[in-house]
Amino acid sequence: MNVLHTVEESMLIASVVMILVAGALLLFRIWRGPSMLDRAVALDVAAALIIAGIGAKAAHDGDSFYFPVMLVLAFLGFTGSVGIARFIAVRDRPAVRPDGTEDHR
Repeated sequence: MNVLHTVEESMLIASVVMILVAGALLLFRIWRGPSMLDRAVALDVAAALIIAGIGAKAAHDGDSFYFPVMLVLAFLGFTGSVGIARFIAVRDRPAVRPDGTEDHR
C-alpha cells in the first residue's frame, strides 16, 4: 500500500463524511421549511447528494458502471425541479383584478 492509495482512501472517506453531514442538514431543511420553495430546493439538493454518493461508491470500487445511472438521476432531478418550480410559480402568481391592478395576497 503506497502513499497515493492512502491519500485516495482518506479523500474518499472525507467525501462520504461530507455527503452524510450535508444529508443530515438537508433533512433538517426539508423538515423545518419554512416555505414550500425551501423544501423544493432541498429535494433538488437531495438528488445531487444521491448522485454524489453513487459517484463516491464508483470511485471507491473503480467501476464506471454507475455513470449512466448518475446521468439518469441528474436528468430526473432537473426535470423534477423544473416541474416543482413551475407549480409553485403558478400557485404563487398574484391575481389580477378587473381594474388591472394586482392583488397581492
